[in-house]
This record gives sequence, structure tokens and C-alpha cells, in this order.
Amino acid sequence: MSARVKGNDYTTLRPPRLGSWTPSLTVSVVVPAYNGQRKLDLTLAGLAAQTYPQELLEVIVVDNGSAPALTLGETRPELARLIVCDTPGRADARNAGLAASTGDVIHWLDSDVVLERDALEAHMRWHHLAPYLVVATHLRFTSAEPPSPEVVAAADDLAKLFEPAEPHQWLIDLLERTGGLVDDPHRAFSLHVGGATSVNARLLHRAGPMDVDLVLGQDTELGYRLAQAGAVFVPDPEARGYHLGPSMRMRDKAPIDRVSHAYVADRIPSYRWLRSHPTRRWKVPYVQVVVEAGGYDEVRATVDAVLAGTVPDVSVELVGPWDSLTPERRAPLTDPDLDLVLIRGHYAHEARVRLATADPPAALFGTDTPAGPYRLRLPAGWVPGEDSLARLLDLAREQGYGLLNVLLDESADGIVAARLERTAAFSRAAIVAGPDEDLDDAVHDTFGVLWVDGKSFGFTPEATAIQGRRSAYRARAEAAAEVAKLKKEAERLRGQIDKWREEAGRWRKSAVEFRREVGSLRRELAAAKKAQPAAQPTGLATSLRRVLRRRR
Repeated sequence: MSARVKGNDYTTLRPPRLGSWTPSLTVSVVVPAYNGQRKLDLTLAGLAAQTYPQELLEVIVVDNGSAPALTLGETRPELARLIVCDTPGRADARNAGLAASTGDVIHWLDSDVVLERDALEAHMRWHHLAPYLVVATHLRFTSAEPPSPEVVAAADDLAKLFEPAEPHQWLIDLLERTGGLVDDPHRAFSLHVGGATSVNARLLHRAGPMDVDLVLGQDTELGYRLAQAGAVFVPDPEARGYHLGPSMRMRDKAPIDRVSHAYVADRIPSYRWLRSHPTRRWKVPYVQVVVEAGGYDEVRATVDAVLAGTVPDVSVELVGPWDSLTPERRAPLTDPDLDLVLIRGHYAHEARVRLATADPPAALFGTDTPAGPYRLRLPAGWVPGEDSLARLLDLAREQGYGLLNVLLDESADGIVAARLERTAAFSRAAIVAGPDEDLDDAVHDTFGVLWVDGKSFGFTPEATAIQGRRSAYRARAEAAAEVAKLKKEAERLRGQIDKWREEAGRWRKSAVEFRREVGSLRRELAAAKKAQPAAQPTGLATSLRRVLRRRR
């Protein structure tokens, strides 16, 4: 039985002091290389000087089309060999080296990295404690003039040769933000970079090889799959090495992020900020919902509610005997498998629904349904509310649970429950569990298990959900009728207002004409006053008074 690390808290493990233990595991160091013979010679010289036993150390250099072809220098490990991968690309070269390796542990190493003498020993002491670890070297980047391979092999401390050097600030920031990867295990896989990282070989084979379809971001994507396979990621400051020159990311971070994000968004659901589109489908879904196919009405109620929820990043696996269906053509209503036929026909063209003949495994690579971080097992006939899944995911993520059991119903016949399972938790449980141990118990030890009430999270049985939908439909119909009534009244009022505006316009026009007439009369009166004595009233004044009386 393996040690049980909870979450990514590797600090519960106690690795031995360097030089104080006896190793037994073999390690294959895979070094993909393209040109750069001088730097490769220094890399091999550093491996030749390792304190880890040479008989347990295999080095595979993969020449990825160098011109002239690479050679193995004189200063190299005893079990070093050179193979050729003509397909261009670092991922293809690494996969070629992986296929040729025989070690219990695979150690990726760039051909421009020189390891301190005890770096491999520092890595391997962790791998002797648990078979699901990923260990990263503390790399520093140097611009110092490289010495000869013989000087590297004889050096007790590479700092004397390669200082001054600077750390990879992005990784330093990641460790500080996450408490050394312990406080935020969801981001721990970002530590997996290929410059100098070691992985248990069985864990790596479980996760799958490098993805050759990616242009950049292959290391991070593989790190995600390793996390789903149950990995714990360990940054070891005592495993030290020097990168000859700055890394590609240090030179061109912005353009590298632009390219890698375009690809990893489709493959790494944990990077939620890269999936801002509200409706599109991704290669690896965030949640896989597994529903056992039964009655058509029950299945439809459940699946349609899942697809209509506030978490669109889902896929649905409908498990049933689909291969054995032979629909009745002459009398379809008497077909004993009619409900299954209806289910298949109803979802035949829904891209997020897949028909499975068995409970799909948590596949990690090379399948049509690669594993997302979470899987919800939901009985047909139980309908989640609009935000039920979102609330469950928030609880599981924030508290780090590996399993949320959702109590849906309880009776004398037993209980009915849904299960939100974290892929990484069950993968690790499968590694650490004893022969007869229930996986849920191992998940409890490594990630935690919690029971919650389904009703409080918005789950309802189909009949209740249908009644609720009918009530909602009625309420919407009544609201629509009321809205139509209000619109009609608004139209009437707008018509009345238009009439008032028209009448007001006529009054304004009449007032303007009146003011003009009064002005004209006043001018005539003024002229008459000047022409006649003031004591004698004029006919014009009398006429003006008559007009004013008429206006009143």
C-alpha cells in the first residue's frame, strides 16, 4: 500500500537526506536535442558526475534531425545511447525517447541543462516514497561562458562555474501564490515543465505520451493529464540545475502565451479563464455526466436539464445496450426496446451527448472522450436545477473534495444518490487502495468525501420537475398575456397622446395668429393716437376692444 498524500500536500512525505540512503529504482533520462553539440556535451558531462548509481541510470539522447548529426561526447554516463527521430518537433523526440526507455522513472531533460551532482538523487528519493509523484528541479538560468565538459564533470559545485544566474520568475511566483503548490492543488500541474522534471513511468504511461498535435504548451498539457492520473507535484529546491541561456518563455512570454493558449484552452478545462465563450464545445469537457439509459421520459428530463444548466462545459454519457438495438419497423409501438430507440433518436444529433455501451473509463489520452476534472453520476428521472451543477462544482473545488454524494431520496428500499467524482481523486485512490478496499475510502483519505442534501441543491424528481415546469409555463403565459394587455393599453395611450399633441399644435398655431393680429391692431392704434386728439376715442380703439371681447 502506497503512502497517502492528501491533495497536493507532499510535505507529509519525509524524503531522506542526500547521501544517507540506498536507492533501488532505475531512471531513464530522456534528452531531446536539435543541433547544439557543445551544450549537449555539457549536459552529458553533468549526468556522468551524478551521485545516483550509474548502473541505475539510463540516458537516451534523441537526435531530432540535427545537421551535422549529433554524437555522444567522451564524458558521458556509462549507459548512454543515441537514437534518431526524424520527425521534427520536441514532442515527437520525447515520445521516441519514452518508447525506448526502460526505467522505473522517466526524467525529462533539455539538452541545454546541466544538473548538479546530486540532482538526480534528490529527485529519486521522492520516487522511492510514492509511485505517483512528479518532481521538478529548481533551475537557474545563466549567461556565463560555458566551461569544458571535463571541468563540469569534476566540479563539486556548479555555482562556481555558472553564477551569476537567475531563477525562472514565473515558477517562483506560482509557488508563492499557491503556498508551494499545497494551498491550491488545482494549479499544481502547471509545475510540469520539460526542462528537468521526473515522472513515475507507470503514471506517465497511464496519462499518455506528449501530444504531438500541439504547437506549444505540450509540457503543461501533459501536466494536466498527469494530475488527472493522480499525480502529486513536488518542487524540490535541493534538486538544482543550470539552464544555459534564457528559456524560450523568458525571451518571448507574450507571443508564446498567445500561441499556447489557442491550443491548451481546448485540452485543459482547469484553465477556466480561457473558456469564456458561453456555448461552444471543447475537446476535453469540464464535467462528464453519466446517466444510465432507462425510460425515455425520465432520461430526457434529466439530460435536457443538464444541457440547459448554467454550466455549458459538459458532455453526457448515456449508458445502455445500444449495439443490440434492432428497431421494429412494422409495429414500432409494440417494440419492447421502444424507450431506448426513442432516446437514441432524440439525441442522435446532439453533439454533447454520446451513447456508451458501458460505464466509460476515465480515459486520459487518445480517445473520443478524454477525461475532464469531474464526473457526475446522475440517476435518470432526477432533474438538476439551473445552477445545481455549478453549486456542486464550487463546493468541490473550494473545499478540495474528491467525492460529493448527493442524497436524492431515502426509503425502506434504500437510498438514491448522485455522485460528483473528481477524476484525480479516484485515479490516486486506485493507486493507493488495498486489494479489497473500497475506492471511496481511499478517496476519503486523499481528498475527502462529503454528503449533501439534493433538495437543498435544487434536485427534484421528474414528476415534480414537470409540475414545476408546467407552473412556470403557466406563469410565463400569464405574464405574456399581461404584457400584451399592457402593450395594448400603451398603444391606446400613445394614440391619445398623439391626439393631444395635434390639438396642442392647433392651439399654438391659433395663438401665434392671434398674437400677430393683436400686434397689427396695436400698431394701428398707436398710429391713430398720434393722428387724433387724445380725448377723442377713435373708431380703431372701439374696433380693438370689440375684437378682444370676441376672443374672450
